[in-house]
Amino acid sequence: MLEPIFGGKNVEKVFFYLLVNEKCYGGQLRRVFDQSLFPLQKALERLENGGILVSFLEGKTRLFQFNPRYPFLKELKAFLRKAYEFLPQEIKDQYYEPKIRRRPRKQGKS
Repeated sequence: MLEPIFGGKNVEKVFFYLLVNEKCYGGQLRRVFDQSLFPLQKALERLENGGILVSFLEGKTRLFQFNPRYPFLKELKAFLRKAYEFLPQEIKDQYYEPKIRRRPRKQGKS
């Protein structure tokens, strides 16, 4: 949908994922979208170099999130929220919305 504006489908995926989930890392995106890790890492790197995202280490994992100091963050998020509304619900459920556990864990399992 926004691929022509952002210059790639991976940037669109990263933006929508971060809009809903706030933080992510490359391996997580690879599993969610079931695709190669390298293009997703390049998209994350490009967005970080542009100042739109920031990364930090949590243990050995490099997490990414929107840069709170990015001057157009408020406008970018408003634009993304509007675009997200037009995504089909199946796509939202499959890729972006957090999975909710439907049944309780087995007793004694932590």
